[in-house]
Amino acid sequence: MSTQTFDLPDLGEGLTEAEVVRWLVAVGDTVAVDQPVVEVETAKSVVEVPSPFAGTVSELHGDEGEVMAVGRPLISVAADEPADTARNAAPAVSPEAERYREEERAGTGSGNVLIGYGTPDTQATGRRRRPRTRPPARGAQPSVPAAGVGAAVPATGSGTDSPAAGSSGTRRVPLVTSPLVRQMAREAGLRIADVPGSGPGGLITRRDVRAAVESARADAATPPRAPETSDAATSATAGAEAATDARTGLAEASRTPMNGFRKAVAASLSRSRREIPEATVWVDVDATDLVRLRRSDPDGPGLLAYVARFVVAGLRAFPELNGLVDTERGELVQYDGINLGLAVQTDRGLVAPAVMGAHELTTRALDARIRELTRQAREGTVSPAQMNAGTFTLNNYGSLRVDGSAAIINHPQVAILGLGRILDRPWIVDGEVVARKITQLSFAFDHRVCDGGAAAGFMRVVADAMEDPAAAIADL
Repeated sequence: MSTQTFDLPDLGEGLTEAEVVRWLVAVGDTVAVDQPVVEVETAKSVVEVPSPFAGTVSELHGDEGEVMAVGRPLISVAADEPADTARNAAPAVSPEAERYREEERAGTGSGNVLIGYGTPDTQATGRRRRPRTRPPARGAQPSVPAAGVGAAVPATGSGTDSPAAGSSGTRRVPLVTSPLVRQMAREAGLRIADVPGSGPGGLITRRDVRAAVESARADAATPPRAPETSDAATSATAGAEAATDARTGLAEASRTPMNGFRKAVAASLSRSRREIPEATVWVDVDATDLVRLRRSDPDGPGLLAYVARFVVAGLRAFPELNGLVDTERGELVQYDGINLGLAVQTDRGLVAPAVMGAHELTTRALDARIRELTRQAREGTVSPAQMNAGTFTLNNYGSLRVDGSAAIINHPQVAILGLGRILDRPWIVDGEVVARKITQLSFAFDHRVCDGGAAAGFMRVVADAMEDPAAAIADL
């Protein structure tokens, strides 16, 4: 019997570590090739990792709640061999395992890409990417003080009459991304914001919650100590006071390490502002007929599905907005197909997963995909391929009760369309002032791929369709 060890794979999204959320198998279980064996959570999503080997599980190399580095052993599987060929014979490699290894070598050449989660073809620009250097496995980092676990974060997101809508206002967001971790803390009677995180960037893991529960039990069993009045105690208290900011002279209320998700978002947005010479145009749209169409069929597609359909039509008319700029080769790339990204506000932050092949879908099919994708995004189960494969982004921020936004383009895309709230406003129709349903479209585009004429033309395709949806749908 030979044993094969499967390392934690590169999930194809530029991340170097993941947390073991739940093992789907145990030692002694029999597994088949491509059978999911573990759920892991990255800074972007929760995914099931399939086994490339068939046989009997001999060892699980990580505990639930443990953060593991890419390339570290994940699971060992003992392959069953016939008794008469086991002696003095090299371990046989099954066709399924050999096929898996070929899939590992395909794509970027990074050497360990997860089945079904390889580098998306839509990101290819005709050049090979350098293999990423794998970092060594990291141990647990020092715990973050409870005062620094949360920070006031403005809610941002998308959505007028949209399942992708978020909520307004500010709230304290702890550095924890897993709903399972929150549930554990809630069942134990703990405030998640009071739990120090030992994961990367202060990430709170299941192990941290269990440690906090044990600590609380120990504190409850220890009798209270008499208060100290010595000079040493006074000095310690003074040293524990919040630091003072030298520039403002104000005390720092808290310090919150950026978790992996926020770091990834910050890097992407900073790169967008640094590299893309963007311009913004906007237009007010009379959406009265579109709202009337939506209300005429309560079980029909939502407003966002109609707008998404019109966006697809606009990108067909102006395909330069559905592409990227290959700066290394000095070329403008246009895609043969549309993966429509949708900005979705989640507990972990704003994400933009894509409706794959949106150009092939009807309005009703788009509506179903949008609702399903929004649900997956909020549960953290969107695949890495969907997270990375968008070619254009639609951001519906109307539910935040704002009218417009100078949105940041989602690099390496070249444009993003924003939809504001729909309000009753005075509007002139046939020389008379009447109340109409008015919304604002704001459009940011990469000035390297086109000039204002193309951007305005795209906007008019979408705006005209929203103002006369019946005629637009008949022509689509």
